[in-house]
Amino acid sequence: MALREILRMGDPRLLRQAEPVAQFDTEELHALVGDLFDTMYAVDGAGLAAPQIGVNLQVVIFGFKKNVRYPDAPEVPETVLINPVLTFLSDTLEDGWEGCLSVPGLRGVVPRHTSLRYTGFDQYGHVIDRTVEGFHARVVQHECDHLLGILYPMRIRDFTQFGFTDILFPDLDPNDDD
Repeated sequence: MALREILRMGDPRLLRQAEPVAQFDTEELHALVGDLFDTMYAVDGAGLAAPQIGVNLQVVIFGFKKNVRYPDAPEVPETVLINPVLTFLSDTLEDGWEGCLSVPGLRGVVPRHTSLRYTGFDQYGHVIDRTVEGFHARVVQHECDHLLGILYPMRIRDFTQFGFTDILFPDLDPNDDD
């Protein structure tokens, strides 16, 4: 597998709607998933979407036991989610700080649904069907937004709660690139 360049905000490829995956359990799909994980691990990410590395497919990965970028976040199971469908289980939205590997060095407060059901497939074509809440739900929504061409700053309601990570959170790692 390989480390891939992460596209940054301003690259028009991040604004495209991703195409569904048509074939599962292929060498190409396994290589893509491996590259996504290698790249996410290398930068201590919580998740990564295929469009962030220039691949216009509905593939996201996420999960961690502990994450230095989100030290207070609970564990999220390592997941490959392909062709996802999100069903919000509540109209309740909760504000929370988010960063993004495609928007390095910045964080902002984003409203997200507090609970949802997500369905889709893993790279082998096995069905995934989970009901989640809290930070897990936030991560899924953030990553799936990438498949719609949405970056988290597009969801910020109050730009007084958006800024550089080293200014907002001086106690975090100074080398932190969200």
